[in-house]
Amino acid sequence: MALTDCDRVAEIRVRGWQHAYRGMIPQSYLDGLSVAEDAERRRVLFARAEGGVVNLVAEDAGGEVVGWACHGPYRKGETLTEDAELYAIYVHPDHVGRGAGQALLAESVSRCATAGPGRLLLWVLKENARARRFYERSGFRPDGAEEPFEVAGVAVPEVRYSRAL
Repeated sequence: MALTDCDRVAEIRVRGWQHAYRGMIPQSYLDGLSVAEDAERRRVLFARAEGGVVNLVAEDAGGEVVGWACHGPYRKGETLTEDAELYAIYVHPDHVGRGAGQALLAESVSRCATAGPGRLLLWVLKENARARRFYERSGFRPDGAEEPFEVAGVAVPEVRYSRAL
């Protein structure tokens, strides 16, 4: 990912949330998401380039960015652990099911395995059956950890998935 990809990544992330989380997260929150605000946040985070955080993009045959993934050290509260975490993976709704998500996930798994952590962890909305199947097809399994994720004052349960590297 390059700094110039931040606007497109923000569009993918916002449209991804609006598409994937419909019915799981308050609609008022989804409707209020701003691509411009998210793009600015992406630029700030990208410029900081915190240690070990990797941003990846997937492009279609024409060179258009159609997906984004981000991974780095696993965060337990404010503490970084020896495990890796997939922080995010989104594919533009118009490109879902064409392999971009699988390619991004495979590249994240490969890079994390090369870096040396023993596990790759991720959090997924408990009700997001489609995402859960996606991760399970790639060898991830729920490890029993659950936490609420608060969105617009509503607790949305998440489950943690793990995969050995």
